[in-house]
Amino acid sequence: MSFARVGIIGSGTMGHGIAHVCAQAGITVRLHDTDAGRLAAALAKITSNLDKGVEKGKVRPEERDATLARVHLAPAIEELADVDLVVEAVPEKLALKQELFRRLGGIVGAGCVYATNTSSLSIARIAEGAPDPTRVIGTHFFNPVHIMTLLEVVVHEGTDPAVKDAVWAFGAQIGKECILVRDVPGFATSRLGVCLGMEAIRMVEQGVASPEDIDKAMVLGYRHPVGPLRLSDMVGLDVRMNIGEYLARELGNPAFEPPALMRRMVAEGRLGQKTGEGFYRW
Repeated sequence: MSFARVGIIGSGTMGHGIAHVCAQAGITVRLHDTDAGRLAAALAKITSNLDKGVEKGKVRPEERDATLARVHLAPAIEELADVDLVVEAVPEKLALKQELFRRLGGIVGAGCVYATNTSSLSIARIAEGAPDPTRVIGTHFFNPVHIMTLLEVVVHEGTDPAVKDAVWAFGAQIGKECILVRDVPGFATSRLGVCLGMEAIRMVEQGVASPEDIDKAMVLGYRHPVGPLRLSDMVGLDVRMNIGEYLARELGNPAFEPPALMRRMVAEGRLGQKTGEGFYRW
C-alpha cells in the first residue's frame, strides 16, 4: 500500500501546509475547498513559503516549480475520486468530519485510506462515518507543517495494521518523524500541550507573572521553542477553549477546564493571531 495521489480537504493553515509537504515529496496533490478564494490564498501561501526556501538556499528553484506543478486545486470534491489517501483538515466538529467521510465513501475507491488531522477528537467516533472504519487513522500534523517535523499517528482499535504501516511510511516519505499513539482523548500532544496552556492562563489570571515572562520561563528554562501563551494565540484561543472543554469532560480532569480569563477573551473576540490580539498583539 502506497500513496501516489493524496487528496486534502480544507485549504486553511493546516491544509495548505499538508499539501506543501506532500507535493514537495513528489506526491500528486488534490487540494479541495468549497471556497475558491481560500483555495487561491492557499496556493499563494504555498508559493510564498517555497520562495522563502529558495531565498534561504534551502529549496532549489526547479524544486519549487516542480512542487507547485504537483498541487492541483479541486473546487469540486468529486475531483478526489482517484486519490489513494485523503487527509481532512476541516474544523474540529465531530458531526462535520463524520459526514465528510460518509460522503467520500461514494466518491473515492474502496482502497482509499481516510486520515483525519484532528488534534483531540476520537478517531473511532470519526470512523463511524466511513464505509470501512478499518481504513481510518489519525494523522495529527503541527503548524507550520513545512517546518515542524512531528507527525502524530493515531490508531483506533479497529485500524487495519496495514493502514498504520502505510501511513507510517508516508510520514517518512514527507520528511516527518512519527510517533504512534492510541485513540484516547487528546492523544499525547494535545493532552500535554493544552494542560500546560490552561495552567499558564490561570497564572496570568492570578497575576503570577506577565504573559511575556511566563513564556520566557518555558522557552529559556525548559527549551520550548515557543511559550504556551504565544502558542495559544497562534492556535486560536477559541480552538484551544473548545479542546479544553472536550478534554475536561472526557477525562474528568478539571486541569483542562478553560479559565474565566480565556472565556472572557473569546467572548470579546480576542482570539489571538487570527484576530490581531490575544495575549499578544500581532
